[in-house]
Amino acid sequence: MFPRFSSKAASPWLPPAVAGIGTAGFAVVEDALSPAFLGATRDALYRAQEAIHREIGEDKLRRAGEIGVLRLMMKFDPHFFAFLDLPELREAVDSLLSPTAILHLQNGFVLPPSPPGGNPKLFQNQFHQDFRRVLNGYLMSVNVFFAITDFTARSGATLVVPGTHQQSEPPKAPFLQAKALAVECPAGSMILFDSTLWHAAGENLSESDRLAVNHQFTRSYLKQQIDYPRALGEAAVKDLSDRTRQLLGFHTRVPASLDEYYRPPDQRLYRGGQG
Repeated sequence: MFPRFSSKAASPWLPPAVAGIGTAGFAVVEDALSPAFLGATRDALYRAQEAIHREIGEDKLRRAGEIGVLRLMMKFDPHFFAFLDLPELREAVDSLLSPTAILHLQNGFVLPPSPPGGNPKLFQNQFHQDFRRVLNGYLMSVNVFFAITDFTARSGATLVVPGTHQQSEPPKAPFLQAKALAVECPAGSMILFDSTLWHAAGENLSESDRLAVNHQFTRSYLKQQIDYPRALGEAAVKDLSDRTRQLLGFHTRVPASLDEYYRPPDQRLYRGGQG
């Protein structure tokens, strides 16, 4: 068993989830996404996948060594901005990191079925940490991962190794293999974990794609995997809330000219208090 809660339960889910992340390194919050939101996300994932394949090309994606990983989805489908408005996501990020935390990455996953042992060894299906620096127990990065289809051991549910977060010495491979646990949960669940936790993608032995959307949030002074303000541009976010713009990093930009540096306080690219 592992820390598991429901966002629809009468008792508050956040404090025990935070406690579970502290001890086990992760927690599962069920019922975080509505059936309508799940349906819209499934459609949007395939739209984004098609658009990314058209823009980047199959050969370049294949050379990058990724299977079914979708990056910068917000550029190709505005549905993915809606994740940053989810109350459960914001509550978790604010509590675990800070209200000034920013999005380090948002990735989609369309993990296709494969025969046993049929997937090549890639970064995503080998045990790894999403944040590799352990700073005396100080939490610098948190993942907010959504199961868009049911996560089962057969469908390739994410594998985690409980208790391996915040360790300065990497665990040995045999230990990781022996202690790995498939995070089985229904579609619509939110999986929260300390980004120093050792984990890996499972092997999808089912008959259909395993779908998920992952977010990684960090303290505001860390660089993003993709510069979302530059990659998206002002026009794409002009109708978004100020809080969503803040999560995307629009309040933590570095001036690129003296004109930008000397803007009035309400127009500056970096706002005070972004710690």
